[in-house]
Amino acid sequence: MNARVIEVGGAAPYRIQIGPGLLEDGTALASMLRGRHALIVSDDQVAPLYVQRVHQALANARPGARIATHVFPAGEASKTLENFSAVIEALAAHGATRDACVYALGGGVVGDLAGFAAACWMRGIDCVQLPTSLLAMVDSSVGGKTAVDIPQGKNLVGAFHPPRAVFADTTALRTLPPRELHAGFAEVIKYGAIVDAGFLDWLEANTDKLLANDDALLTDAIARSCAHKAAIVERDPFEHGERALLNFGHTFAHAIETEQAAFFGYGSGVNHGEAVAIGMVLAAKLSSALGMADVADGERLRSLLQAFGLPVEMPVGLDLLALLAHMRLDKKAQGSGLRFILWDRAGAARIVAGVDEAVVLATLQA
Repeated sequence: MNARVIEVGGAAPYRIQIGPGLLEDGTALASMLRGRHALIVSDDQVAPLYVQRVHQALANARPGARIATHVFPAGEASKTLENFSAVIEALAAHGATRDACVYALGGGVVGDLAGFAAACWMRGIDCVQLPTSLLAMVDSSVGGKTAVDIPQGKNLVGAFHPPRAVFADTTALRTLPPRELHAGFAEVIKYGAIVDAGFLDWLEANTDKLLANDDALLTDAIARSCAHKAAIVERDPFEHGERALLNFGHTFAHAIETEQAAFFGYGSGVNHGEAVAIGMVLAAKLSSALGMADVADGERLRSLLQAFGLPVEMPVGLDLLALLAHMRLDKKAQGSGLRFILWDRAGAARIVAGVDEAVVLATLQA
């Protein structure tokens, strides 16, 4: 099957390729390398599966290239300033010049961390995203958002740094644990919720085949998701307006993740995709509480998320007032108060500022 191609336009255009075998396409991977220095950044779960084949593919296509590897422990707990510094030190030890390229091989944590390091090394070098999780393929690898977490919140330190290219090798999804595959579908479903109600119909009709790793249908789901994100990012690269729609459910999700981390560290409890699923259910409930949307739309969304094996209830034991405090510090909050991405109906999301905290608290309590 030939790779599907999505073009992302704007001031820094790039191409997303989606299909099987892309991690072994040395010619394509090496074509992104302007100079001699390449650093493959991965984690200790993905590296044993794919680093050697990416390294070999690059070396075969560019015999003169100097290729190094940096691996860090897998998981959200690794998305720290300390590990960011370690990638910077790896670039320094490698003697990486301004025409060097970082290859981010892994899920969203790898993409965020490696992308942020690439954004900062010598004020910005190329980064090629090689996402190996569904969530990274449809969300974090596209759009150029890079960041690390701090105790006060997720992704509060980072930079916009569009990739030079994205290669989403769908065969990598075969080695993905079922829980991680399910988590990625939260972000897929999100695109239907915010801009494409017909996509929700398609996902409902193909749930079982998608969960069974049907290559053709997964490629279609990834391509459709990436096309939606690419169109939005092209129009609003720095999230001054429409791009905020991509955060549907994320204000709640990030608050849940941050509050969990306060007790157990990042990566404990529900993962990011699961938190987004819960957050979207809460966003739909808040929309109904504000008189914007029909309750039935929220119930349909909830049922679809459950069909894809995702949680739809708040984790027990979280301090609701603490969640509100995290939302105030969220990147989407403004001086005028809490700002949420809500919807009028499936496929019609919009930005709502100055939401009454009492209504938010009542939604959390419900």
